[in-house]
Amino acid sequence: MDFEFDPRDDAFRQEVRAFVRDNLPADIARRGLTNYHTDKADTRAWTAILHGRGWSAPSWPVQFGGTGWTLMQQFIFDQECFAAGAPLLETGGLKMIGPVIYTFGSKEQHERFNVPFLRGEISWGQGFSEPNAGSDLAGLTTAAVRDGDHYVVNGRKLWTSGAQWANWLFCLVKTDPKERQRGISMILIKADAPGVTIRPIIDLGEGHHLNEMFFDNVRVPAENLVGEEGKGWTYAKFLLENERAFSAEVPRNKRNLALLRRIAADRKYRGRPFAEDPAFAARIEQLQSDLDSLEWMTLRALTAKSSGDLSLPVGSILKVRGTELQQKIGEMQVEALGEYGAIVYPHDQHVNGADDALGPDYAPGVLADFLYRRAVTIYGGSNEIQRTILAKQYLGL
Repeated sequence: MDFEFDPRDDAFRQEVRAFVRDNLPADIARRGLTNYHTDKADTRAWTAILHGRGWSAPSWPVQFGGTGWTLMQQFIFDQECFAAGAPLLETGGLKMIGPVIYTFGSKEQHERFNVPFLRGEISWGQGFSEPNAGSDLAGLTTAAVRDGDHYVVNGRKLWTSGAQWANWLFCLVKTDPKERQRGISMILIKADAPGVTIRPIIDLGEGHHLNEMFFDNVRVPAENLVGEEGKGWTYAKFLLENERAFSAEVPRNKRNLALLRRIAADRKYRGRPFAEDPAFAARIEQLQSDLDSLEWMTLRALTAKSSGDLSLPVGSILKVRGTELQQKIGEMQVEALGEYGAIVYPHDQHVNGADDALGPDYAPGVLADFLYRRAVTIYGGSNEIQRTILAKQYLGL
């Protein structure tokens, strides 16, 4: 790997930084610099701003309305946006189902959804996991039975992020109950279609981001099938590889580690700041070393992918290391907060900009994020499953 940075990438970083500084609304940045879940209105507003510059789909090819940026430029863009407090773009659409549609979907599907994707006018829910089919998606039982020009869908999905805001759902369904992987198809379902029920799941941080969904004889037009029947497993693997690489979350880990250093410099243990305690300081520096390694591993993966080298199961490696680092940093943040690490700060208070929260201004959102991030080693394929993938594909075991 060439460890020399291209001067053009440095110039690109400065361009992105200047644009974000001049165009990101201050109230959106304030909310974004905490670790509450992104407000959907903020996501749509920011996407519209980026669309005006032609930047709303950083990872998409130019022919589909994307930027055509290199993998390194996409990485730089994500870093600069996240560091400034910009909200995450529509992950379900732009990073997940969007690429599936323009790669495997029909021309009609692409024409129907492409502009709303780019303008941030549409939100998506991912209907994959079920009560008895989480990491083992092949065991899903939600059924789609062909009935003339429609499929009739019955079943239940669990842990669907952001479904309460979704206009559309992309779901894995069984079109052939006799098969496992080969019996799975992918289908697009309107979130407000008759027979669809979305029920909130309130998490330990008293936030509402997760949902369960019920399908009771939902009639879905057959043209909403993505690609071919029985190919849903292939499309899901394509989609999840993107999700797992994203799960490394280098920008989030960087910002969270910076916040940990701020907390450690301000909060005291036995009369002096945590940052001056040798044992605590050593733990922080170990996290810094882990983060540096993760970033270089990510850059190595980008270089390999750019050159066409797909021999390494990069998504699984980055997913394991990135998610475990998120949890370690969050744990130390809560520890350093002391008594303020036991307070649940209401999400609505944060969104509305209330300034009467107990404790230091950096405390709101820390505990809620720590509790939510217990799930990062599970969603997108549990880390145990990822280690099995690595053992088979990389180590030959």
